[in-house]
Amino acid sequence: MKRSPRKGSARRGATSRLDAVTLKLFHHLLGAIPEEMGIVLRRTAFSINIKERLDFSCAITGADGALVAQASHIPVHLGSAHLTAAMLMERLPLERGDVVLVNDPWAGGTHLPDITLFAPVFAARGARPAFGLLVRAHHADVGGANPGSMGPALDLFGEGLVIPPVKLVRGGVLQQELLDIVLANTRAPDERRGDLLAQLAAIRHGSARLGALLQEVGATRLAAAATALRTHARLSAEALIARMKPGRHSARASLDGPGTPLIALTLARRGRRLSVDFTGTSAQVAEPLNANRAITTSAVFYVLRLLLDPELPANSGCLDALDFELPEGTLINARRPAAVAGGNVETSQRLVDVLLEAMRRALGVDLPAASQGSMNNFTAGGVRTDGSAWTFYETLGGGAGASRDAPGESGLQVHMTNTLNSPIEALEAAFPVRVRAYHFRSASGGAGAACGGDGLVREFEFLTPAQVTLLATRRREGAAGAAGGAAGTPGADVVLDAAGARRPLAGSATIARGARVRIETPGGGGFGRAPFRRRARL
Repeated sequence: MKRSPRKGSARRGATSRLDAVTLKLFHHLLGAIPEEMGIVLRRTAFSINIKERLDFSCAITGADGALVAQASHIPVHLGSAHLTAAMLMERLPLERGDVVLVNDPWAGGTHLPDITLFAPVFAARGARPAFGLLVRAHHADVGGANPGSMGPALDLFGEGLVIPPVKLVRGGVLQQELLDIVLANTRAPDERRGDLLAQLAAIRHGSARLGALLQEVGATRLAAAATALRTHARLSAEALIARMKPGRHSARASLDGPGTPLIALTLARRGRRLSVDFTGTSAQVAEPLNANRAITTSAVFYVLRLLLDPELPANSGCLDALDFELPEGTLINARRPAAVAGGNVETSQRLVDVLLEAMRRALGVDLPAASQGSMNNFTAGGVRTDGSAWTFYETLGGGAGASRDAPGESGLQVHMTNTLNSPIEALEAAFPVRVRAYHFRSASGGAGAACGGDGLVREFEFLTPAQVTLLATRRREGAAGAAGGAAGTPGADVVLDAAGARRPLAGSATIARGARVRIETPGGGGFGRAPFRRRARL
């Protein structure tokens, strides 16, 4: 399926209408609002996943739904925001005081645990929204067969509650019946209620701040500034494309999973435009590894941002010079109702590997070796001794790829995730879990003139029976090295029962009280040929 950029404000505007100082000023004025929204969300949320791990994102969109500004939050959340608001505006008539709720991956969402709230923002006399505010947060459980809603489902319906675009707040009034339906489909309703209300608080703060800015500078001038910022981003992307070599530049990578599904990519410069063609990618699978269009768009947006000026405004202009070929029914543009929990967190990581490799060939530059390539998604849940249900979710860092200039960082959340870890004290205080080990996985980074970063070891002991799930890749092959560097060590995961017997952990498992789960995350690839043996890290 071909996609060309929206024709509209980005093409009509011109950066020259605003001088560089004014452009920079509006960049920071708009960018500060989603940053503040994130602070409000973190301070008012209930779950460890949001208040400690910071698994959320906030953004401003334009009247056409395009991304205008974002906070420095989660790449896989933010890159899909280019599509979310436009879909919601198309499906629903939006009035003042409305807040839309959605998690459906084919209606503006990514995967089901990522619940999005979106609110239109009107100018004082505007009949249509002038801007929009988006808050997306990963909720630790939205139903489904497995606690944490990240289990080995065969389709979307096995993954949890699917929420189409609906108004959680209508004309300023919370729709309690709708909220009750959502809470009835989760194992931790009090936590879900708290997190959703925290998202609403972030929306309200953003609405107040953006409304004040609209009143101060006027809707026309603020819209013109957003247009100029988008044009600036487009021109920067076109300058990058102009540096690419002629011809077609291809890359491929596979994922762990039945049949070892393949992602195939070809980049081709066509004047000042770039064709991003995923023809040749494997068909969608009956596993939770499928990505939808939003997730694939996120990965492309993220890689472009890596290669452009870090001070460049992050908005939809970065994508305006791109044409997408996303074959429907494939791993990177699956048809409903494919399971997508891992597409958001695992396939997105492999998409980055493929994109960076193709960009390396297109630009003729040395880019770092592959990083761990997995978010190592671990979920667990059960019932406490008092009869209350509990669930938690976290992603684990690993090794970053080395570069010509430096070794890879160790124990880092890389690429499409940007979260913190769950503090041991917070986990042990909230759940019947004890963390038995947490340290770097020595010498797991690939050898090279610069070594890849090391993975992590995290070992949990469960104080009550629990159901655990690990959704992870890079367990068969390690992260590839670059320029002759060695691959990193693949990940490894085991369950140890109370007597010390070991068995592999793959997918979901029920474990007894006193059992432990040990997760060893992948290392990053090395860069350059190693003059010495791989060194151990302390």
